[in-house]
Amino acid sequence: MSFSMGKVTGQRAEAGEGIVLRPRRVVWMAVFVAVVLLAVFVTVGVLLRTSDTGVIFHVSDQVAMIGVGVVLAAASLVFALPRARADAEGIEVRNVLSTKYFSWNEVLSVSFPDGASFARLELPDFEYHSVLAVQAVDRERAVEAVRALRKLHRQARGE
Repeated sequence: MSFSMGKVTGQRAEAGEGIVLRPRRVVWMAVFVAVVLLAVFVTVGVLLRTSDTGVIFHVSDQVAMIGVGVVLAAASLVFALPRARADAEGIEVRNVLSTKYFSWNEVLSVSFPDGASFARLELPDFEYHSVLAVQAVDRERAVEAVRALRKLHRQARGE
């Protein structure tokens, strides 16, 4: 494939014919939020017994506070999961909680409507499926990703 995926994802599919798309800025923000949450909850957990509030805190309370921070940090990292893998046969879209595969024959077009946050696959009967791996905040990378997906879509449909 002549399209350079280095700018979009830095990854190529196994055979070199497909592409793998991932968001960039959302991943940075998710990692930043996870680090901040973890730091805050660990700090509060460590300082919990040394504060003079009139309440008696135990080691179990400290561990629970740190545990809550770990759970919240892990939950914020869920937003780093979106990915799309596309090749000549179709596209697999992994969003935050689900993964779905579409053959190019099922997809009418790849679009990025004005004002939308994500690209989407236009499907029959006025339905669509969001592609969270291609986000507006990634600017030029998103444009390149949509162009690459449209090219694969056109090639698969013989247009």
